[in-house]
Amino acid sequence: MAALAKDRSTPEREGVLFRAPVKKGVTIHAGSLVAKAADGYAEPASKAASLVVLGRAEEAAKGGSANGDTTVLVRRGTFKWANDSAAPVTAAEVGEEKAFIVDDQTVTKTASGSTAAGKVIAVESDGVWVETL
Repeated sequence: MAALAKDRSTPEREGVLFRAPVKKGVTIHAGSLVAKAADGYAEPASKAASLVVLGRAEEAAKGGSANGDTTVLVRRGTFKWANDSAAPVTAAEVGEEKAFIVDDQTVTKTASGSTAAGKVIAVESDGVWVETL
């Protein structure tokens, strides 16, 4: 492909809500942090360096007997997650991509073997606001 030589009507997709194929046999709970594994299928977020955060599950989904048998509706945005008590995210991390996954509802400031959940927007007494990247 060559660079444009004239105006182009570029299709747009909002990308805030989308469906992701679910990994076989897993359960994703509504309201949970959802990630994609290297195989391309959605699963509950967990402490693993190989995951890519997708967003928050808008519905519950149960993977069937084969990968991709079902899908889950995922929303990108800014969500409040539980703060890890062992290595809590603090005000010092606000504005930085310093929230890392502990599990499908908890974030921590320690990267140790974990995937980034997103950018820290605010820290409150009852959780951490994290923007899905």
